[in-house]
Amino acid sequence: MPFAETFDGYLRPDGSVGVRNHLLVMSVTGLTGPTARRIAAAVTGALVVDYPYGTAAMVPKPGDGDIQDRALVGFGTNPNVGAVLVIGANPPRTDALADRIAACGKPVRAITLDECGHDAITLTERGVRLAAELSVEISHVRREPAPISALYLALECGRSDPSSGLVSNPLMGLIADALVDLGGRAIIGETTEWLGAEHLLAARAVSDNVREDILAAARRREQLAIAAGIDLTGNNPDPTNIAGGLSTIEEKSLGNIAKSGSRPIQSVVRWAEAVTGPGMHLMDAAAYAPESLSGFAASGAQLVLFSTGVGNSFVNSISPTIKISANPETCERLKQQLDFTCPDVFRGSKTLEQAANELGAVIVDAASGTRTWGEVMGEGSEVFTRLGESL
Repeated sequence: MPFAETFDGYLRPDGSVGVRNHLLVMSVTGLTGPTARRIAAAVTGALVVDYPYGTAAMVPKPGDGDIQDRALVGFGTNPNVGAVLVIGANPPRTDALADRIAACGKPVRAITLDECGHDAITLTERGVRLAAELSVEISHVRREPAPISALYLALECGRSDPSSGLVSNPLMGLIADALVDLGGRAIIGETTEWLGAEHLLAARAVSDNVREDILAAARRREQLAIAAGIDLTGNNPDPTNIAGGLSTIEEKSLGNIAKSGSRPIQSVVRWAEAVTGPGMHLMDAAAYAPESLSGFAASGAQLVLFSTGVGNSFVNSISPTIKISANPETCERLKQQLDFTCPDVFRGSKTLEQAANELGAVIVDAASGTRTWGEVMGEGSEVFTRLGESL
């Protein structure tokens, strides 16, 4: 069994468990992004989410809905976030988002440019004081044992090569199966990387409705590419994938879905949509890693497992990202980037099951507070999906 029975996490008022205790400084309007960065820089350990768009109405497109607000609320309610300072240049929007986040029971404060006389320096000063108070407040929270079933893992791959599909991704599949069997949750995304293998995912759907959701998501992404005149070869797989040895989207898809393991698929959610209930889930979302990881964090994932073939340094900021590779050359070259290496499996001197037991220990360690290389190096950020134009 890859996992210990418990990890040490932060119990939240809504019953979720964080693996980190972040103070999040979140700008919800484009005008206040620089101020949010100044505030976070002045308060040790604070993270920034900088929503880059304004307050203008967006022309809706199919599937757009409340995608932006859904992500902002999701970032704030992620179990890894202990408290949130929401700042903005639109009082109704700022207060509404702060109220939605505060509903989960964690400390939330809101402040606007308007109440500071439209003076960004005053907003910075007041924001630093509020952020400092929140930081002290959450520092009183202590880690305590929590069941492994409280974990929600997101599974990602980037800059893949054959070692990803042969070793790293099946390894994550074993981890996903073990976690699901213990009552936890796991998710994969990157919908275009289901193409050619979507029938294999659909065959594992827990119901006819979920089966159709899987197939419809793949068809929609494929039609988007066709309508735009995009040839996925050269785009996905991209030139780096092709140089590494992946020549078709089908090859890449078979490797990608290996991350999902073998258990029944419970649902297909939208980008940044919360996942409910245990089991294996899918997210219908873009394949680009920064966008994909942010969708996972906004959906509530506390940890990300991210495999790479030739190397990919990007990580999420809210959810610690455990970087994995089985490529022997990459494992030797990127020692300060990879959190778990398994070239011995690629060479055939160790089994996937043995590696899974080792990786399970690394996951529990990270969940209990051990920092990942991405955290140490400050590689993470959050990005937004946007579908409609602004008026």
